Amino acid sequence: MAGSTDQLVRRVYDSLQAASCPLLQGLDLREADTMLQLLCSPSELRTSIMAWIFSSIHPNFVSKAVSVKNTDFLNKEMAALGEDLILCRRDDSDLIRGNTTPLRQLRFLEQLLTLIPNTAKPCGSCTGSEALLSELFADENLPHLRQMLEPALNPWPANIRALHKSSRSPFKPRKEAGDVAALLQKIQSELEQLQSKCDFLESPQKSSSFCASSLRLAAGDLQQLMTTFCPVYESNLRAHCSREPPSFSPETDIFQRVQQLLLACNTELEMLSEVSVASACVEEEVKQLQTQPRYWSHGEKLTLADQLKDFSRRIGVLLYQQQALPTIDKTENEQV
Repeated sequence: MAGSTDQLVRRVYDSLQAASCPLLQGLDLREADTMLQLLCSPSELRTSIMAWIFSSIHPNFVSKAVSVKNTDFLNKEMAALGEDLILCRRDDSDLIRGNTTPLRQLRFLEQLLTLIPNTAKPCGSCTGSEALLSELFADENLPHLRQMLEPALNPWPANIRALHKSSRSPFKPRKEAGDVAALLQKIQSELEQLQSKCDFLESPQKSSSFCASSLRLAAGDLQQLMTTFCPVYESNLRAHCSREPPSFSPETDIFQRVQQLLLACNTELEMLSEVSVASACVEEEVKQLQTQPRYWSHGEKLTLADQLKDFSRRIGVLLYQQQALPTIDKTENEQV
């Protein structure tokens, strides 16, 4: 594990030098331990190196790195940009400050350095395939390569070698020069049409929605959505999608009858609504008759209840008078 960490820290340090990091000017580190202490230990220089890397990846981050004086706020901004690049989480403040394991920090730095545009690849960072090709095409190995491609002892029998030689035919181009020129002209016209449609590529300031980080984030979201959709489609939707479309009945009179019934229902609902409004008006009028005083006979302003009481009182008086008149007449006759 220590050997892999030493190789990784040297590769990251070489990548920073290849990217012309101004913070490493004047530093001539040879030991892996000193490189590890510089890149994986919390310090102001490490924070400045991280800010420079993020500014090189996203040019709009330069203004934030210059204006922000609070180190904690700057670390949060770098963590947020790292989340946009799908390299870390927003709450990975320890990774930004340098408080995690050196191996994780070095892998994170290596991924960030690969996103810096126009960065020369260090010599020590070639992959195993490139190293194998370099060794294969070395000057001392060219004779062995020629012998492998053209062996002196042909393993095939004589009749097979003759048949193989006779079956060889000279190379014939698939298309004539005129066809190739026409195809190139067609491709050129299609590219011009596409370029005319992409106006945002010609503007001096490209939109932030087409930067590498935004496209990477959109591609990641699309991949997650497709990963979620595929099992649902296979388990639930495939059976429905493979069915034949339903056949509609030629009898369309039922729709006309349904429409007539719906119109009749709407008419009845409107009538009921008008009845409700009329009932509310009558109720309001009755309340006004019962509560608000009005002018009745004899110029008196009374409520309906008071008027009914007065009317009942008058009827009682009249009845009493009618009952009292026969008694008075009978008394007068007896006196006579």
